[in-house]
Amino acid sequence: MAIQQAVISVYDKTGIVEFARRLTGVGMRLVSTGGTAKLLREAGLPVRDVSELTGWPEMLGSRVKTLHPKVHGGLLFRRNNAEDCRQAAESGIEPIDLVVVNLYPFEAVAAREGVGAEELIENIDIGGPAMIRSAAKNFQGVAVVTDPADYSWIADEIARSGDCRLETRLLLAAKAFALTARYDGTIATEFGRLACQPEAVELGHVVLQEKPLLPKRLHPALKLHCGLRYGENPHQKAGLYVPAGAKVIGLAGAQQLQGKELSYNNLVDLDAAWKLVQEFSKPAAAIIKHNNPCGTAEQGSLLEAYRKAVACDPVSAFGGVIAFNQALDAATAEEVAKLFVECIVAPGFETKALEKLTTKRNLRLLEIEAEPVAPDSRGAIEQLELKRVSGGVLVQTPDRAPTQEAEWKVVTERQPSNEEMAALRFAWKVARHVKSNAIVFAREGRTLGIGAGQMSRVDSVKLAVMKASAAGHSLQGSAVGSDAFFPFPDGVEEAAQAGARAVIQPGGSVRDAEVIATANKLGAAMVFTGMRHFLH
Repeated sequence: MAIQQAVISVYDKTGIVEFARRLTGVGMRLVSTGGTAKLLREAGLPVRDVSELTGWPEMLGSRVKTLHPKVHGGLLFRRNNAEDCRQAAESGIEPIDLVVVNLYPFEAVAAREGVGAEELIENIDIGGPAMIRSAAKNFQGVAVVTDPADYSWIADEIARSGDCRLETRLLLAAKAFALTARYDGTIATEFGRLACQPEAVELGHVVLQEKPLLPKRLHPALKLHCGLRYGENPHQKAGLYVPAGAKVIGLAGAQQLQGKELSYNNLVDLDAAWKLVQEFSKPAAAIIKHNNPCGTAEQGSLLEAYRKAVACDPVSAFGGVIAFNQALDAATAEEVAKLFVECIVAPGFETKALEKLTTKRNLRLLEIEAEPVAPDSRGAIEQLELKRVSGGVLVQTPDRAPTQEAEWKVVTERQPSNEEMAALRFAWKVARHVKSNAIVFAREGRTLGIGAGQMSRVDSVKLAVMKASAAGHSLQGSAVGSDAFFPFPDGVEEAAQAGARAVIQPGGSVRDAEVIATANKLGAAMVFTGMRHFLH
């Protein structure tokens, strides 16, 4: 059954002229709408307006163009059903064998901060999804193309046989329904926000509430980006999924330059490492083991940052994951090559650095975009963190709150020195990336001891001191950061006994006065930030 007539109506006109030219080259008739028809005519291609096909003009500001029996009848009548064919012929319905449609950019509009209700509503495509669904439902007789990336190979297939194989039409239909599902899910999510602000609907121009707002319903549309070596354990299956229809960004969009296939745990650790080094503007390195930092440093060079990060806990660094916030240079790569490392992620790799590391064939190297994507360029769902629990899903906004140092308060009699203040800033940046209860001893842009994941905060202090001692570090004159308040004075006492002279913590305990009094008694400076950074 040859494809003889196509309807083309696209918002994204990338590649459409060349695709249409190839279709007309094999004798196909084209029907089109509005701006698409104008573009094709300007390119010298023969096009019939959809109003000529339907006998009805486009109306209501182009809201109604293709919503007509002559269009949907031509898409939906079953070619192998005699009664359908009879009714179509009696009604003068022409077969439409191919639909080429993409939709108004609702997702992009919804992702913008400050979008008004009227603009949001007018970017809801109605005719496009309707044609896509009609064509996809009748895939046995109709091919539907929704992605410009498919134009070339579809044109090749039609040029060879004059038709699309059933397998192709089914594949295209599945892709089409995934598109409309995602599209409707995004609309439903945004209308959940509208429902919370009826005045925005009534006045039209009222700007919607600033994102992020937890929607009443979530409709995540994810597609499999790649399979993984295994899950948390070798007997578990795992894959990396990304938002369907959107540019793949962040760690998911990193390019693997060499090494074995990634596992679930590799990606969890790589994400933790990359997020941590993004805290720093100077050359920085972070080493992650089992989703916790075991060493971090920010120094004058990447090599020095790496050396001091490793020195924090060289035993734990073995078999870890490393992130750098600058392109990896040859000198640093040579030093890294001395240690067994699972993965490295960086915004680039110098040629000589790659040469140093290619001898380690199993070492996974990932190159990632240096600049993080602005939150307002993501859809609402992508700005939320989801975590599965038994019977449901926990959802929260990410902990992206910027450090507001102007709101910090020195609560002790002694003010921290400039050197201590610099160490406190560094410890605070690292502590928010350590699993709670988190304790970080630091000095001169490097971690000296890290305590993570203990059931009591004082035990995290003791663990950090033990780690520092095992690595041969003196904590005398160090600063200590805590992701949450000290519930009792004992944690501060243990830190001071180990040599810490300054403490940074959120404050907020009912025993804050006791903790401050203890710090004063010990001669330690203490800063309250007013913001907690639990990470479970």
